[in-house]
Amino acid sequence: MAHAIRFHRTGGPEVLEWESVEVGAPGPGEIRIRHEAVGLNFADTYFRTGMYPARLPAGMGVEAAGVIEAVGSEVTGFQEGDRVTYTGSPLGAYSTERVMPAEHLIALPDEIPFDTAAAMTMRGLTTSYLLRRIHPLEAGDTVLLHAAAGGVGLIFCQWAKHLGINVIGTVSSDAKAEVARSHGCGEVIVYTRENVAERVRELTDGAGVPVVYDSIGESTYRSSLDSLARRGLLVAFGTASGPIPPISAMDLAVKGSLFVTRPALADYIADPAERTELANELFGHVAAGRIEIEINQRYKLDEAEQAHRDLEAGISVGSSVFSV
Repeated sequence: MAHAIRFHRTGGPEVLEWESVEVGAPGPGEIRIRHEAVGLNFADTYFRTGMYPARLPAGMGVEAAGVIEAVGSEVTGFQEGDRVTYTGSPLGAYSTERVMPAEHLIALPDEIPFDTAAAMTMRGLTTSYLLRRIHPLEAGDTVLLHAAAGGVGLIFCQWAKHLGINVIGTVSSDAKAEVARSHGCGEVIVYTRENVAERVRELTDGAGVPVVYDSIGESTYRSSLDSLARRGLLVAFGTASGPIPPISAMDLAVKGSLFVTRPALADYIADPAERTELANELFGHVAAGRIEIEINQRYKLDEAEQAHRDLEAGISVGSSVFSV
């Protein structure tokens, strides 16, 4: 019997339940996958709390890696035994196995372990579109990145350094500052004791940065706007502290004709060809050792409640995975 984490009501981590589930045969366009590792992402908490709506009862999680056990009709490009990873699929990744649409799958090279894939597919593809699609960055540019010691942050810092892009990162503690620096972050601001916008101005001779990457949201967006150079871009790609309130168009004008975008990964990997291109670039860097994926927290799948508590308490560093 397969098992899965499910929730029947929205709320805190205590609503997550470990249940026995039946997994049938795949239908047209579907595959059955046996998971080897499952990713833990802050976005998972948005579904659990109801910030992102889901029809209840629901499964949990959108990222995992494993082996195809069965292939339904009308599926092309995949066969039984293939190693695959995915992100952005329908909820249900917190499971030992599942049936899901084949369209979400990404072929996983042999050089990439399953736990590495589960730890980086969402974060790596997010970093990929942030650095390669959002804004035409060039070597020598300086950007501000919040949560520089987080899962996306550590991948971002390494990739940016490879591209010659200077990163000013924000973190909550000296310990996390050291982690960020060791992964390529050039300057680190400990936001619990430093004024972020003032420090950014000091580091950029008053000019500010052309782009701010903000996954925190409500508690950081003002400092993000105040850190931007004239005609700068705020990339608000997450809401860890809560949603960003409405931003006045006049405020954007007064602060320097600024731009704001609220991107979602789904819109940057919706096209299979673009998704493959972004994934291949990511896999290439990881396989060559240019980007190291460190898994700093490991949980059993039935420990999802504790994993969510740790995630929301801010004690996690880098990537976390569930072992199946």
